[in-house]
Amino acid sequence: MKVLLADDHTLVRQGLSPFIGTLGDQVTILEAETLDDAVSRVQADGPVDLVLLDLNMPGMNRMAGMTRMREAAPDAPVVILTGSIDADDVHAAAEAGASGYIPKTLNATAMVNALRLVLSGERYFPSFAFNAPPRTAAVEEPAGAGAGATGAEAGGDNPLTKLDERETHIVSMMVDGATNKVIARELGLQEVTIKVHTRKIYRKLGAANRSQAIRIIMESGWSARAPHQP
Repeated sequence: MKVLLADDHTLVRQGLSPFIGTLGDQVTILEAETLDDAVSRVQADGPVDLVLLDLNMPGMNRMAGMTRMREAAPDAPVVILTGSIDADDVHAAAEAGASGYIPKTLNATAMVNALRLVLSGERYFPSFAFNAPPRTAAVEEPAGAGAGATGAEAGGDNPLTKLDERETHIVSMMVDGATNKVIARELGLQEVTIKVHTRKIYRKLGAANRSQAIRIIMESGWSARAPHQP
């Protein structure tokens, strides 16, 4: 796997590189300090599998720089990496075609989970930008909690602690991409029983559907695959 990490702060690149290295067995990290440098690295060393762009580094010109990078690396998901927790920036990134938006306030586990979600073909955007209409609430919420207004922030508790042992096993397989049919077969249960369990999981997490549930799980610090038990 080849990842382009573009940020004008050396300390940021050095701090993120070890975590990005956990995304695969063999991860090559290409570094850049400006947008021009990033585009040149892609042209010289590409194709790449993932691009991380600092929103405010030299040459970006906000979302215009992201558009330019998408043209340079059309097959790679482009994720905005930034210190900005402004909901307007999140919306602008989504509209410009970014595959993700990662505030630097996220903890390492949540960041890695978000990147894995993007690499699986999904998009990641912090929920605070879409769940909290008042701008002040959208900005203040994630600063203390990291990932936005999920169940963890709303109640002050990690929503994963609400799951019982069986639900935790089901969640581990959901995160791995298993369907209800596969989960039922592995646990020796009927598929209709799994559907009942997943509805309970959604309710406990405050999620409307499977995709939202997985996003909340990852934002809440899911870091290890629980062992499957029949």
